[in-house]
Amino acid sequence: MPLSPETSLDAEQLICTLTPALVDGTLSDALETVRLHWSTAQLIALLAHRNGDVRKVAALALGFVGGAPAIAPLAVALHDPDMLVTQVAEHALWCIWFRQGKCCSVSLLRAGSSALSTGHYPMAIDKFSEAIAVDPDFAEAYNQRAIAYYLAERYLEAIVDCQAALERIPQHFGAMAGMGHCYAHLQRYAEARRCYRLALAIHPRLEGIDTSLQQVEQILQRD
Repeated sequence: MPLSPETSLDAEQLICTLTPALVDGTLSDALETVRLHWSTAQLIALLAHRNGDVRKVAALALGFVGGAPAIAPLAVALHDPDMLVTQVAEHALWCIWFRQGKCCSVSLLRAGSSALSTGHYPMAIDKFSEAIAVDPDFAEAYNQRAIAYYLAERYLEAIVDCQAALERIPQHFGAMAGMGHCYAHLQRYAEARRCYRLALAIHPRLEGIDTSLQQVEQILQRD
């Protein structure tokens, strides 16, 4: 369905607002303008624009100002023929997922992520568990705790958390791929293959998963 003249004008304005900001590093000011002048619904509509630059900039803006209603449309954008749109949509989804919890739980998630990045897995698990206790619906807290469990080689616990994240956000390709990695480490290759295929169904360009899928398929064919 063709976009209305108003939507076309919105697209031109959005490009004019954000493109210079990306070049000169004044993105925070530009995004404040986006918050004032574009609704989430308008930005979501622009994800279907015929111009790839418009789709890319709309996805970028949603990464900063979008919420739960933007998740499904951005998941559709993961199938965009333009690889740059796909990359921006992926980044936007991660941005939304990381801020979807209550304020206190988001702070705990950040603390857990810091511990995770320095290899302090027990501390990370504790912080993610605290975030979940504060906000049991915070999907990313489960996903990040799953990553910590995975790195600590506690694969069964990681699988439980991946499932919890997916119950809350079915489009969470990271949790689906992570569950596949856990099953692969447990040598449950048929289940790993199923997870990898589902992850690619959500995000066809998800980095590294094609290779992981080929590896488990080779093992299954050999066995």
